Amino acid sequence: MDSIKRTAKEFGLTHIIIIAFFLLLIGLAAFYGINIPGLLADMATRWGMFGILALAMVPSIQSGIGPNFGVSIGVIGGLLGALISIEMRYHGAFDALAGSPVLYQWIAIIVAMVLALIFSGAFGILYGILLNRVKGNEMVISTYVGFSIVAMFNIMWLILPFRAGTSLWPVGGVGLRTNISLVDDFGGVFNSFLSFQIGGRPFPTGLLIVFFLACLFVWMFTRSRTGMMMSAAGANPAFAKAAGVNVNRMRIIGTTLSTALGGVGIVAYAQSFGFLQLYNAPLWLGFTSVAAVLIGGASVGKARIFNVLFGALLFHGILTVAIPVANFVVPGGGLSEILRMIIQNGIILYALSRSKGALR
Repeated sequence: MDSIKRTAKEFGLTHIIIIAFFLLLIGLAAFYGINIPGLLADMATRWGMFGILALAMVPSIQSGIGPNFGVSIGVIGGLLGALISIEMRYHGAFDALAGSPVLYQWIAIIVAMVLALIFSGAFGILYGILLNRVKGNEMVISTYVGFSIVAMFNIMWLILPFRAGTSLWPVGGVGLRTNISLVDDFGGVFNSFLSFQIGGRPFPTGLLIVFFLACLFVWMFTRSRTGMMMSAAGANPAFAKAAGVNVNRMRIIGTTLSTALGGVGIVAYAQSFGFLQLYNAPLWLGFTSVAAVLIGGASVGKARIFNVLFGALLFHGILTVAIPVANFVVPGGGLSEILRMIIQNGIILYALSRSKGALR
């Protein structure tokens, strides 16, 4: 009995309750006759869609800035990269690939991701410099900076000189649409790679491969010389500085990597969803990403790849199963969105209460 209590304490009562709730939802889904294999395929899709965005929290937490609520800065960079890729097709940059649509899709998404890395990386450097000036208040500042850049780009999406016909409002032809279809570009290119059917639903093998490769890259980086210095600077800045580590530089590296992963993550998300979502759509992605990694056992001062894999699967698994179950329990009631907000914000509140309002 003592060993069970000790294990429960180490793992965390909150996590045990959440896992039990998840299993209850699966049991209810089976009871109502919902297609369980199909739900598992949908769960895998959401896991891959949001996985890289949750992964973006690891370098930010390890570098000492805490959960990156401002990951929407990187998301904006990723959206810019994807839009430029679409614009390039519109202006004939990929005409030589017209006879090979599959090859075009792969080239288009590679171009989008490279541009996303460039834009979000540049934004991340500036963002890291800002966070170095507000040490101790990173989580608050990152939240407002993330909100501010989304608001600023609400204007930019209307005035940037994009001309692709499928991207513009049909009336007047000025300004970008709220949702831009990727069916003629790179929509579903990762999801369809090596895909197979489970319960009548496609299993996104390629999307999960991309997610796992991103996890492998971050894992390898954290074990590199720079990665270990970054983790040391985040864990104990005073000791790291005494050992000759440039703490501010390591914080900028962690912030830049986190923001760049946000840019790549939104491209992976968009190709799976089939649309680019602009204007206020990225506003709450930071909260969703933070909740996913915290539910996996991460804290505001320490995060591992396991926390991302487990947390994203559990968090988005709950949301995937909760939607059809809620529709059976409360027909047409929108209970699933209420559950999402309760789980998401409850996990964040729990983690921040444990941190006692500060990173250190």
